[in-house]
This record gives sequence, structure tokens and C-alpha cells, in this order.
Amino acid sequence: MKEILRSTNPTDIAFAQALLSGEGIECFSFDVHMSVLEGSIGILPQRLMVADRDAFVARSVLRDNGLSVVEPPRGDG
Repeated sequence: MKEILRSTNPTDIAFAQALLSGEGIECFSFDVHMSVLEGSIGILPQRLMVADRDAFVARSVLRDNGLSVVEPPRGDG
């Protein structure tokens, strides 16, 4: 799994999930419960993850729609 988005804004996460779903890319939101436990003051970001094979296309879709993506480390497509 690859991390493609990290945000403290739940609206960004929901928007990204809708975009990826529309492209047929399955995604998973990590740290949702940690974000809720800290009292929703916005200090713990949620992470959006996709399968390795979908990461390149998923990043492109999010970038094309104005979201900032987590770039892969150099040499890790």
C-alpha cells in the first residue's frame, strides 16, 4: 500500500475518496479513529492509502483536481 494523501481536513479526504472511487480505484483511510480521539482539533492527520499498482494514477487524479499529494521517495515509483 502507498500513502497518497495526508490531511487534517476531513473534506479533502472525502473529496479524494469520491474522485478515486469515480476512477475505479479502491482506497483506504488510515488514522480516522486517532483523529477523532484527539478531540477533532486537527492535529493528527488522516492518511489515504491505495494499492501499489494504483498509486501513480491515483496521485495524478488528485493532483489534477487541486489536491496536494504525498510524493513517493525518490526511486520508489
